[in-house]
Amino acid sequence: MRATREDDRHLRDRVVVITGVSGGFGRGAAIAFAKAGAAVVVAARRSEVLEEVARECESAGARTLALETDVSDPVEVSNLCMETVALFGRIDVWINNAGAGAIGRFDQIPLEDHIQAVETTLLGTLYGSYVALRQFRRQRHGTLINMGSIAGKVAAPYYASYVAAKHGIVGLSAALRRELEQEKEETRHIHVCTVLPAAHDTPFFQPAASYSGHHVEPPPPVHDPTEVVEAIVSLALDPTRDEAIVGAAGKASAGTARLSRSAAERMISRADEKGLQTRPARPRRPEA
Repeated sequence: MRATREDDRHLRDRVVVITGVSGGFGRGAAIAFAKAGAAVVVAARRSEVLEEVARECESAGARTLALETDVSDPVEVSNLCMETVALFGRIDVWINNAGAGAIGRFDQIPLEDHIQAVETTLLGTLYGSYVALRQFRRQRHGTLINMGSIAGKVAAPYYASYVAAKHGIVGLSAALRRELEQEKEETRHIHVCTVLPAAHDTPFFQPAASYSGHHVEPPPPVHDPTEVVEAIVSLALDPTRDEAIVGAAGKASAGTARLSRSAAERMISRADEKGLQTRPARPRRPEA
């Protein structure tokens, strides 16, 4: 869905926190919320890119706060929450988007790269969810949107630590929803949603640490990233959906998995083989 003028009215002056805004879905979502009139708090590790995104949001007319944040550090994530509340008084939407990956055969990837992928992707989401939900309970409302992946439903080869992290995010989000259901009256205005994109044309594969010995492209078919941005905005407007699978390939994989998980994983494996191109690539460390 594309935001309409009516949608903009509902998003105007909402306070939205987004991690991992260096590129891709995070940057696109930040600009989309800014254009809709929300106050936007953007967080990333790379200060120069963070400032670029902040300027784009400000030029769209949004009140903007940019905070350099390493989501793998719980102290920095807690500071992101406190600084936001100190400036804006509340948080309406918190989006955990930061992620990293290491691509290649599991035992050929240095352990520190697996650890970094999990710390950024899974622990960063856990830390963000923790501080966001504590704030939401204090103010008695709020929407938490965690960026999962279809890889959190169907395993893919050569992405082991990324798949593990995304499975963890899917499970974490589901567990939090069940907790909120136990306190229906107290938490009925608090929501936890998960976005599950298939492969999209984003910069994720450029900084991902590749130990495959090949140039890595997104496994086909590759979808338009604006679909994911629109899904994020849609959940902020209507957070009653628990999960949003984005991309026809992801929906097909999820549907196949409901019938046969092994068949779905073979489908993903064939796509990943096409994504590993023949051009050699130097190993690179992942980025948040």
